[in-house]
Parts: sequence; structure tokens; C-alpha cells
Amino acid sequence: MARLAQTAGLTDIQQEILSTVRDFVDKEIIPVATELEHRDEYPQAIVDGLKELGLFGLMIPEEYGGLGESLLTYALCVEEIARGWMSVSGIINTHFIVAYMLKQHGTQEQKDHFLPRMAAGDIRGAFSMSEPALGSDVSAITSKAVRDGDEYVLNGQKMWLTNGGTSSLVAVLVRSDEGHPEGTAPHKSMTTFLVEKEPGFGEVRPGLTIPGKIDKMGYKGVDTTELIMDGLRIPANRVLGGETGRGFYQMMDGVEVGRVNVAARGCGVAQRAFELGVSYAQQRHTFGKAIAQHQAIQFKLAEMATKVEAAHAMMVNAARKKDSGERNDLEAGMAKYLASEYCKEVVEDAFRIHGGYGFSKEYEIERLYREAPMLLIGEGTAEIQKMIIGRRLLEEYRFQG
Repeated sequence: MARLAQTAGLTDIQQEILSTVRDFVDKEIIPVATELEHRDEYPQAIVDGLKELGLFGLMIPEEYGGLGESLLTYALCVEEIARGWMSVSGIINTHFIVAYMLKQHGTQEQKDHFLPRMAAGDIRGAFSMSEPALGSDVSAITSKAVRDGDEYVLNGQKMWLTNGGTSSLVAVLVRSDEGHPEGTAPHKSMTTFLVEKEPGFGEVRPGLTIPGKIDKMGYKGVDTTELIMDGLRIPANRVLGGETGRGFYQMMDGVEVGRVNVAARGCGVAQRAFELGVSYAQQRHTFGKAIAQHQAIQFKLAEMATKVEAAHAMMVNAARKKDSGERNDLEAGMAKYLASEYCKEVVEDAFRIHGGYGFSKEYEIERLYREAPMLLIGEGTAEIQKMIIGRRLLEEYRFQG
């Protein structure tokens, strides 16, 4: 992969960080990923290694003990990690989104309290929007917070929490009608609460239960859970930003950078699939020559490599746009959409190149084939991305009649 997915204009520090992460992936993740994934085992040793590297604080400002790096640096690190095992990139992604939301929207007290420990990896973050009957319609959230003196009482059921069990801090989006008269638009009556809890399953604090891991087709190792709130009491000073009714905007800001992350994951998985495909094609012989010498296989490799390059370029563009301070929902939506779709296609082509062996659990491509579909729905489906892209295009190209 010496020539694919290169990024121009990186600083010496960025290149050093990426080189360190790449070495870690090659030595500590790829050799054990398939075995851990088949056992659905949490990669504790890998996570501890990432903590030592400082990756849990990569984008947290230096004043809070982080490295203060850009979204681009983070996305390129995620690309490398996903190339090794996508589940590991999921572990740091949700942590990063919560840290980003705190950095952008938290009160000074909240930043001082959480960010140094998040930078050190001592607090692990998760965030929660979805609900069992919700799908992509965030405005239909039914979980609710009611004010009771200096506290809020939260009730409801949330779904699809990455790191739901292993996290110790969850950013939870619920309805809060306080101060918002009847008829207020749903997205203006939502609030994000910072919920501290003990890692683990069962009742992790009074009124809060994490029932257990959801059994999934792929994306194993990382815990994906439900979250049940039944009379959960949260102090008023744990409203993100200290003001109710801002939760939807805060979450969408976090999801926007999360989409860049998912695009980066798609790029990483696609890169690994290409590596496996091009390597196998040179080892496997049919009709007296390596299958890589057959024109049909060369065509596949050419298409795969082009898709890897295109997805990487769009992901980098979306990250740089966000780093510049500009609105990037169009670029993030395009990058997430293209990278996840291309990832699925590149993985399937690598699977086809492997022939019958691709169907064997002994080959790494089998794991990638089960992992790629998660990227099609994570941080918004392809249809949601197309809606975002279409609406933004109409804003930019408004007809002047």
C-alpha cells in the first residue's frame, strides 16, 4: 500500500503520529484481530496500548492533557486502526464524539471535570440518540427528562450504544419540555445529559440499567448495548452546556464529525480488503499462472484501487473543511456515503478474488465481509446522507428566477 491513500501536506508531527499508529496496527492488532473477533472478545490489551499512545486524548486540547491535534489527524489514525480491525476504531470513535461535544459545548466546569480524565483514557465515553422504535427519525425521541428541584428525572429506553457497557460517561439525548411551550418544534425541546456510571452490565447506577451485549453479525469485540432509564436522577449541572433545548444541535455537531470518522473507517477497511485481494491474486494459480495475470482480475484490482483512492480523498477533504471552521455537512455526508458504499464493493470484490476460500473463517476477508455492512447504517444510512446532500445542494444552487 505504498502508493494508495497518501495524504499531501502533512506536518512532521502528523506523519510521526501516523507512523506510530501504523506500526501498532501491524504488530498489535492485525495478528490477533480475527481470533478476538471470532470469540467476540473485548480487545483490552489493544485498548490499553492505545491509551499508552495517547490516542484517547488525540483531539482534546493540550490545556486538558490531550495532544490538541486536528480532525484530519484523528481521521487518518482511525483509517489506520480500521485497517487493522474496525471494532477498535469504534471504541475510540464514541469516546471522541463525547469529548468533542464537551470541548465545543460544555460549561467550563464540565470541561475541567471530564476532559483531563478523558484525555488520559481513565473515563471512556459513549453517546446515545437512537431508541428501539426510532430509526433515523431523531425528532421522534420519547425518552424524557422532568425537572425535580436541582435534579432531572430521566425515563426511557435507548438503543445501539457503542461502548455501552465499557464506558463510564454517556451523553444521552432526551426530550425536556421545561421552558418550551406546547407546539415547540421537537428538535428545540431536546437536551443532552452527561450521565456518569460504572462500567459493566446490569444496574450500573440507581435507575440506570445496561442489560447486556447485543449479538451482532459483525462489529464484534466492541460492546453494543441498550440503555434503560427508570427514575434516573441527574444533577442539573450535568446538562451539557448548562442550558436545556440545545441537545439536538449539540448531537448533530458530534455526529457530523462522527460521519468523517465512519468515512475513515470505510477507507481503512477498503484498504485492508485491497491488500488481501492483491496479495492473494499473486499467490493463487489457475490455468498455469497467477490469477493476477488474468485480465478479469486485473480489472477488479484496478476498480478496487480507484475506489480506495476516491474515498480517501473525499474523507480528507471533509476533515480539512471541518478543521478550517467551515460548515462541512455536505462534504461529511458525501464522504460517509461514498466511503461506506465503496468499502462494501471493494470488500466484496476481494471476497470474490478469494473464491471459495473467502467463505472460510480461516481467511481474514470473511471477517471484513461481515464488518463492512455496519458502515452502511452507522451515523446515518445512505438515504439520510442523500437527503442531507440534496438539501445542501439546493441551498448552494438556489434557482434565481
